[in-house]
Amino acid sequence: MSLLPPQITRAIEEFSKLPGIGPKSAERLTFHLLRSSRASPENLGRALIDLKNELKYCTACQMVTLQEQCAVCTDTGRDHALILVVENPLDVVAFERTSYKGVYHVLHGVLSPIDGMGPEQLKLRELVARCKDGAVQEIVVATNPDVEGEATASYIQQQLGAVVPKITRLAHGLPMGADIEFADQMTLKEALIGRRSLR
Repeated sequence: MSLLPPQITRAIEEFSKLPGIGPKSAERLTFHLLRSSRASPENLGRALIDLKNELKYCTACQMVTLQEQCAVCTDTGRDHALILVVENPLDVVAFERTSYKGVYHVLHGVLSPIDGMGPEQLKLRELVARCKDGAVQEIVVATNPDVEGEATASYIQQQLGAVVPKITRLAHGLPMGADIEFADQMTLKEALIGRRSLR
């Protein structure tokens, strides 16, 4: 028999479902909300409901938006022949801090059979549809440099290699400020492959 009321255990269970939140963190979050003023949990609840009810996916790139198409896809100043393919919406936010001037496509995950993520669960069909008319000249695959990211990049190459003239992958290698002596073999190999001219 639990000493905690079912409302508390239910809140802990729901928080535990979030990525990066373990049982202890879920308990701390629950009791924080319990101790806070009534407005705090109500505002959180309202924000979560609005998140699910008001946001939608851009019909072109699958980014989260309030409109049918996001601000990037409706921007005529962007290069719509260049698509940067990313895993999730936060990747778009990161690339928007750079000088990138093309458009995006958000997959909402990567191929991972162990996690039940196949091509049908990703926004790959929408990417293929965007490229059918021949207007896309280059796709830059910007998935993470791990097994799932590489598998996803390979799948995109297989699906669109005959349709899009140029499919590239982000360069991998040493981050700024890293010490070469501590880099692993794969990082050093990718750094050599992705080297650039100093001229």
